[in-house]
Amino acid sequence: MNNFCAFLRGVNVKGTNMKMADVCKVFSEAGVQNVSSVLASGNILFQSDKDSIELKKILEKAMSGHFNYEAFLFIKDEDEINDILKNAPFPPIENFHSYIFLGSEKVEETLLEELDKSSKAKGEKAKIVNNIFYWQIPKGQTLLSDFGKVLGKKSLKDKMTSRNANTFEKIINKFNK
Repeated sequence: MNNFCAFLRGVNVKGTNMKMADVCKVFSEAGVQNVSSVLASGNILFQSDKDSIELKKILEKAMSGHFNYEAFLFIKDEDEINDILKNAPFPPIENFHSYIFLGSEKVEETLLEELDKSSKAKGEKAKIVNNIFYWQIPKGQTLLSDFGKVLGKKSLKDKMTSRNANTFEKIINKFNK
């Protein structure tokens, strides 16, 4: 059995509300084991012998059917999550948020292009490491920034999701319990 985390896109924002207990039940009914959630933003930990490609198909279908919406999940195993956090290029800075973006192939390049086109807040920066897009921005500027506004584009909704680096730490800590 391998440990995984499914990162759900667009959960508990813009009218797509669901209780994590219900999401965990859907995952269990779809055949994965030891299901739990981290925060209410759609981070579902579970175990399975299947690979992430197969799990994505199974779990997106189960979520879409149960909640009557188009589900988008990005699934990473425990080793991938550890590597993503370990490779984060920006150390924590007081009064800044650090975000990690997970997505479909090459979405990180699209994100970097969009960031390069936008005006930036003082200290805002981004970098791609091993096909993962990392973004650091002053607190209070995330949704106000030009780049932050790009993130809500419909053309990106099925291609990526983001989490604060602190969320990744919480996920890793829960794996280790």
